[in-house]
Order: sequence, then structure tokens, then C-alpha cells
Amino acid sequence: MPHQRFPKIEILSLYPHELRFILSDTDVSVANALRRIMIAEVPTLAIDLVEFQENTSVLNDEYIAHRLGMIPIRFQPDGLKGIDCHNTILFHRDCTCDSGCPRCNVVFDLDVDFDAVNKTRPESEQALPLTVTSADLTCTNTDVVAAHFLNEDEKNDANDEGISIVKLGPGQKLKFKAIARLGISKEHAKWCPVAVATYRFWPIITRNEEMLGTLTIEQKQELVDACPDRILELDEVSGRLFVTENAHEVATFTEDLHYKQNSFKNRKEDEDFVTVVQSTDRFVFTVESTGAMDCDEILMAALRVLKTKLYELAQEVDKLKDR
Repeated sequence: MPHQRFPKIEILSLYPHELRFILSDTDVSVANALRRIMIAEVPTLAIDLVEFQENTSVLNDEYIAHRLGMIPIRFQPDGLKGIDCHNTILFHRDCTCDSGCPRCNVVFDLDVDFDAVNKTRPESEQALPLTVTSADLTCTNTDVVAAHFLNEDEKNDANDEGISIVKLGPGQKLKFKAIARLGISKEHAKWCPVAVATYRFWPIITRNEEMLGTLTIEQKQELVDACPDRILELDEVSGRLFVTENAHEVATFTEDLHYKQNSFKNRKEDEDFVTVVQSTDRFVFTVESTGAMDCDEILMAALRVLKTKLYELAQEVDKLKDR
């Protein structure tokens, strides 16, 4: 008989660009649903249409438009966190306008002329190509900016002011209007808010002290060395085997330990010295952002999407009952 679950989340580490947490008291179906929503169904902004006025660079219009689509676009009004752009900007297909309006479109402009900019550059740099970056994009919506860098460390190590778009030489110019729209990664990867969204099963590591007592120190050391994940360690003073502190982060459930301990058994049916199995209700998630949203915002948006889907499912079930 199924029983009601009360899922819990325990935060292991939280940074704007990276989040690690434990999801427990649920099953793999919920864990996988949450992961897939973070990848494919969290709404974000991305450049979807580019209107070129002038392009004399070495790259053609289509190539530049593709690169623009991959620049993360960040929605963060007045520096506030936790505000979903889906609540403020409409999907283009849901808007009542015919050709785009401020409710469903965010407009970026770029106008860079090598000769004009080169006059303002230091004399030592005037012979070098001019790199056009995401920092050259200007937006009509003050709440929307291009995410030039993932974090401050990346910004300090970079040689450019933002994400490189194209390099211009003497006599070359690039001018266009780019329109960003709301979308999800199911439509195109440019709307994906995560670079990584994955989970691993929490390992349940059990030591059989009675069986371990029949092994020599040398055999116990062989068990430690047999596991490539190094989830076991040997106390040379007491001769006891212990589970390492970071075993839950590195365990990959390889068969090496299983094969080694089988060679130590007197009978094939004897119990294992150490067992490593996957938990069915505890998962370690790792989420890395592209910069379009902070990781905690991605998680909260994914939970809202999941909640909406469950509500709509319940509504449909009720309709079927009423027939």
C-alpha cells in the first residue's frame, strides 16, 4: 500500500553559479522530474530574432545571430532576487500583439564602428582587432542585461569585457537590433538556464563486522585499494575499516569491491564484508547555472513548474470523474 511522502531538501553548498543539495524522502521519479524541469521547462530570456542594419565583419549574419542566441540574458529588476521573468514578461505566443511589444519582447541594440572606436583607443592597441562583446549590447529594458560573466573570479580572469561576438578590423562595422523573448529549452537549447543539472544516488555503505573480523590486515588493505572511489579507509592501529567522510560524494557503485571480496570468501554464498547499494529515497543534486538565473532561482522556478503541472493533472482527473 503506498504511503504519503514528505520530501525534504538539505542544502550542502549554495553559490549564485552552483548549488548542491540533498533531496530525500521521495523516489527516483520525482528526482528525475525535478531534474528534467530544470533543464527543459524553466522559462528564461534569450535572443530569438536579429535585424541587421550593417555587417561588414568576417562573419555572416546567420553566424552572428547564432552566437547572440547563446548569450545568457538575465532578468533582475533593481537587483532583487527571486523574481521570475515569467511573471513579468509574456511568452510571445501568449501576447495579444501582432508583431511584438514591450510585454513580450526585450530589444537590444548594438552599433560598433572600428574606425570610430579606434580613435579613442591607446596608440599601442590601435593596430589590434577590436573585439565586440556582450558588453556592447544596450537594452531598452533596464531590468534586463546580458550575463557577461558567471562570477567575479571569471570576470577578473577574462581578457574581454564580456562574451566575445566577433572581431572587427579597419573599415568594418556591425549594427543590428536583437529581440529577446521568453522561452523554454524544450523549444531550443538557448533557453536552457543550466549548464549542469544532475543527481547521484546516495550510497548506503554497510560493514559486516563479523565477516571483517575474519580478514587479515593485508586483506583489509586490499579491499581499500580495490575500490577506485576510495570510500573505505583502514585504521592501521586498530585494524578496523571505516567509511570515508566524503564517500557519498565519490561512490560510483563499481563492481571492483564486489569482485575482490568474493575472492576472500570461503563459500560463494557467504555474506559480503562490505555492501554498497543505492538509496531509493535520497539523492545528491548538483546544479550549475549558465548565468541567466542564479541556481536557487532555477530550483524555485522548477518547483513552481512542477507544482503547476501537478495542479493541472489534478484538474484533468476531476473533469474525468465528473463525466
